[in-house]
Amino acid sequence: MNLKTKIKMAPQNNELEMFTFDQIKDEFIGEIGTEKRIQYEQELQLVVVGEMIRKVRLERKMTQTDLGKLIGVQRAQISKLENNTTNVTMETILKVFGALKAKVNFNVELMNTKIQSAG
Repeated sequence: MNLKTKIKMAPQNNELEMFTFDQIKDEFIGEIGTEKRIQYEQELQLVVVGEMIRKVRLERKMTQTDLGKLIGVQRAQISKLENNTTNVTMETILKVFGALKAKVNFNVELMNTKIQSAG
């Protein structure tokens, strides 16, 4: 990410020191690959999924009750999905976006992993 945040005053010349968002996450959450950072990133992704469900539902002019009926759950379950207050399965995510007539794409990236072929 190329976001920069000004967070610290340098005492010598009163200039602000710049840090990237990744540097801030490394410092306060943990470096990439640490358990705390992995958990943070996974929770953040679930928040994004919940926001996408809400956005698409509203674009389709549907209530939470309408969407719930389409996939066979109560309105409260849709609210929990949108507000990231429940564990969600891939099956549920696919059902929800299918009911919303939205295409879902997943991107899988292997980080710090070397893949060797047998042979």
